[in-house]
Amino acid sequence: MKLTKIKILVAALLMFGATAFINQSKPSLHTIGDSTVRNSNKETWGWGTPIAALFDTTKIRVENNAMAGRSTRTYLSEGRWDKVLETLKPGDFVTMQFGHNDGSVPDTTKAGRRGVLKGTGEETKVLTWPDGKVETVHTYGWYLRKFVREAKAKGATPIVLSMIPRNEFRNGKVLRADQDFGKWAAEVAQQENAYFVDLNKITADKYDAMGPEKVKAFFPGDHTHTNLEGAKVNAQSVVDGVKELKGCKLRNYLL
Repeated sequence: MKLTKIKILVAALLMFGATAFINQSKPSLHTIGDSTVRNSNKETWGWGTPIAALFDTTKIRVENNAMAGRSTRTYLSEGRWDKVLETLKPGDFVTMQFGHNDGSVPDTTKAGRRGVLKGTGEETKVLTWPDGKVETVHTYGWYLRKFVREAKAKGATPIVLSMIPRNEFRNGKVLRADQDFGKWAAEVAQQENAYFVDLNKITADKYDAMGPEKVKAFFPGDHTHTNLEGAKVNAQSVVDGVKELKGCKLRNYLL
């Protein structure tokens, strides 16, 4: 009787160990970004939540590591990127979409605490906070490059995304980010030999086809944050872009 119980216990332990190994070996898709990727508001949603339904989650974990209100600068300075980096393993994927909170002039005021320098260069601006802390602020491209390089160093695959378009139409067309943050995101991806999804263009093309009145229904409170239906449009746009990435293994996990 005792021998039977021991055999059952050993079998259970082996099964638990095998399950733990399988779960540990399963790759993860980490999304980093701002509120347009993750939003806890009941009326507005980021695309990082509904996108999980577009992947085979029996084969890949989808982890939304974005945080509302963050820029590339604050996502790094608050230690959020370090927490993601600690969990990255070979075979993982990281999508990064920033820009909505990066545009202010960088300083230590409430308005400027998230701002970064424009472009992709190596320019810096040194700030001294009221408590004496010194911070060196970099360009938007510098922060993205850091995310890309450090993800690669962990054996993960970085995928740079341009920011989703706002609900801003001019002459019947959605305003694009192809002269600033979208352009800089593409430049960094090209410079670092990383995958790039022009999410801004993909969704903007859809908005242009839908027209201002239909698109307006996606934005319940402002011109930046979408409801769940709008988030699903953006999630599908991300997937549409991933499908076009030649050689990107993330495609293997799409439904």
